[in-house]
Amino acid sequence: MDISRFTDYRNKIVGACSTVIVGKDEVIQNVLVCFVCSGHVLLEDVPGTGKTMLLRAFAKAVGGGFKRIQFTPDLLPSDLTGINFYDQKQGEFRFRPGPLFSNIILADEINRATPRTQSSLLEAMEERQITVDGVTTRLEEPFMVMATQNPVESYGTFPLPEAQTDRFFMRLRLGYMTREQELSVIGRRSALDLIAELPQAVTAEETAWIKANYPAVTFPDAVAGYLMDIVAATRGESRFLTGVSTRGAIALYKAAQVTAAFRGRDYVIPEDVKDVALPVLAHRITAGTSRSEDVEKRLSELLDKVPVPTEVI
Repeated sequence: MDISRFTDYRNKIVGACSTVIVGKDEVIQNVLVCFVCSGHVLLEDVPGTGKTMLLRAFAKAVGGGFKRIQFTPDLLPSDLTGINFYDQKQGEFRFRPGPLFSNIILADEINRATPRTQSSLLEAMEERQITVDGVTTRLEEPFMVMATQNPVESYGTFPLPEAQTDRFFMRLRLGYMTREQELSVIGRRSALDLIAELPQAVTAEETAWIKANYPAVTFPDAVAGYLMDIVAATRGESRFLTGVSTRGAIALYKAAQVTAAFRGRDYVIPEDVKDVALPVLAHRITAGTSRSEDVEKRLSELLDKVPVPTEVI
């Protein structure tokens, strides 16, 4: 396996997106990890930090169909999936596809919609299909939901149900830029102009090859044991009501493989697992607090306590 194809693929996309979103290469790479693993990403942060712009730039860089949905309290499930309507000219019912029938979906401010509408995404995210009036239609690959979310403390938001939160491969935050980075941004052209000029960075063939070959990255037994030690530690932690599910363990395994490949290795080391553990696992843990920052802090403390294997190969 030519590992350089992974690093080239990563550099093309991160390089393209970084022309729009400055100083956030690690977040961009994690979004790319989600995409390669056929997962979905939840980008949570306060308004105005560039969440929507990042996801727009990423969609432009990887290519494929792109649809943006602005979530509001009056949004209905049929506004996402589509509806059957009566065509008077043809004298029959016809299906009008909703915006979910695309490759990359930007669900902007997802937690401003009601739980019923949020839940309508579950089948599409998990099964890669949509059922309307008893008829099931498969979605085209690649398919990825990239959702932005304002903190629950913000006015007019509805917390995501746990079943849907667990469907997201990672939860990420952009955070504020440094003073120098922000100075370089405030005086330049608008991000929309930059995105409009952004070329597609990779081909569909390159993406297909990356998706097909990342499982070949070797996962040594010692590192797999380290991963399971982390999972078991979350389940035994007294400050957590529930630990990481098996779905979370599988996601961490895949994310570590892709991360290792993007770093130029065909095998995983403990640092690959630890570096992606927070974004992959934190939102899957139930604790006695609604603040995601508190859960991440506790998980970070737990990760520091799990013994790291010294010999992995």
